[in-house]
Amino acid sequence: MARRILSLLFLFLMVFAIVQCARRGTPSGGPKDITPAEVINSVPANRSTNFKSKTIRLEFNEYIKLKDIQKQLIVSPPLKYEPEITPQGSASKFIEITIKDTLKENTTYTFNFGQSIEDNNEGNPSSFLSYVFSTGDYIDSLSLTGVVSDAFKKKVDNFISVMLYKVDSTFTDSIIYKEPPYYITNTLDSTNIFSLKNLKAGEYALFALKDEGNNNKFDQGLDKIAYLDHTITVPTDSIYELSLFKEVPNFTVSVPSYAAKNKIIFGYQGNGDTLKIERLSYLPDSVKTKVTKEIDKDTLNYWISPFEADSLNFRVINDFEKTIDTFTVKTRKLPADSLKFNVVSNKRISEENPFWIAANIPIQKIDTSKIKIVDKDTIAVNAPVKLDSIKNRLDFDMVVPLDNEYSITMLPSAITDFFGAVNDTITYRVSYVDPTENSLLTVALSGAVVYPVIVQLVDESGKLIREQFAIEPKSFVYKNVKPGKYQVKVIQDTNGNQKWDTGNYLEKKFPEKISYSPIVELRANWEETLTFQITK
Repeated sequence: MARRILSLLFLFLMVFAIVQCARRGTPSGGPKDITPAEVINSVPANRSTNFKSKTIRLEFNEYIKLKDIQKQLIVSPPLKYEPEITPQGSASKFIEITIKDTLKENTTYTFNFGQSIEDNNEGNPSSFLSYVFSTGDYIDSLSLTGVVSDAFKKKVDNFISVMLYKVDSTFTDSIIYKEPPYYITNTLDSTNIFSLKNLKAGEYALFALKDEGNNNKFDQGLDKIAYLDHTITVPTDSIYELSLFKEVPNFTVSVPSYAAKNKIIFGYQGNGDTLKIERLSYLPDSVKTKVTKEIDKDTLNYWISPFEADSLNFRVINDFEKTIDTFTVKTRKLPADSLKFNVVSNKRISEENPFWIAANIPIQKIDTSKIKIVDKDTIAVNAPVKLDSIKNRLDFDMVVPLDNEYSITMLPSAITDFFGAVNDTITYRVSYVDPTENSLLTVALSGAVVYPVIVQLVDESGKLIREQFAIEPKSFVYKNVKPGKYQVKVIQDTNGNQKWDTGNYLEKKFPEKISYSPIVELRANWEETLTFQITK
């Protein structure tokens, strides 16, 4: 009996112990570890002078892992060869850096790790961790700070490289195309503020790049650039602003190719305003050709009716750039483009958002007698229809009562394209926008306004909703704006060409100035007035 009691007691104690162990293993909901890993030892020591080692070893107080080290690590001055960093892909309490370059004499080097080193458990980054050494007798200690902005967008890109070049007997304006900078830092992905540290006293040129090529040099076709129009003398207490812009690339024309049996495309980069295409090959008079500009693309379309030939020779002439290129285009077995239509996506029309029909092939002519418009009671509506040959579309000038719906019918042969093809019967239905569902915004400009200006209404994402152009002060009225949050974007259109013009570094030309208003929230059946003060 006593043995049975002892066995039961033993069993009870075992169950109790297991339960207690299970309870101790359950998460308690205590505070989360938010402390990043810390360097507890470095060999050679951080901020060493007369540095001669080829390897650097950093030891941490806990296990760490590397994240985007190739992108985040910035070495200043830049090294010709990327250092080798181990271990990669596994947790460790140390990292080892092997330097493959011959280091410059009497130079202070800074290794900025950004947020590439995280603790293994919670992923807390060791933000702004750096390792500094000098190959000379002392560590350079001067610094320079500033901010990066974007000349066209309100939001600045991540990972902007900020660079200093020494201004000495070897400095030229083209050096940024050819050589890496003397000092470099990066804004990473958390802020648009930059700080260049451990600098030597001297005169420098300051630049910023969105370095898409990741080569510490300016590639005009890829990168955005920002620059100052003066040099900087270090030490300095000034805070500098660099405004990024993408240059219009130098003119180049791509090798043309057939996109369809009846269309050859000529793509280009740069200024193509004066671009001309001349056919060098002989073709019979029965072959029809026409050149059109692709809307919102740097492409010319060469339309050509069917013919028999193995290839065609062309000359592409750009009078503005004074260039001539010659190409041979081989024919391909492709179907021809057939006539299709693109209709305004919003079929609720208004004075600000009229109804239009665009075609994919140049429109040769329209027959307005074959375009019928009636309301919901089948009463005919008179609305002028015009052909916009630039946009290759039909514009409908419909000013009609609000409480109605309309049917627009394109009878056969209402539209004839360049090759003589015509439309079949097509019917579209539209209604008019009810202004009580939308808002009316009136914008008044004040302060340092320099005319002419382009005044744009953009949504939260920066998408253009409406725009107006003015050469003198006026009120800017935007009707039938959908409820939502918007900003007013004012472009100082210096040359009055009614578009924003970017800058050019070698020409020492800055982009046209853009100012953004505070956010304004618009509601249905609402009228809002915004007075926007422009600052210098």
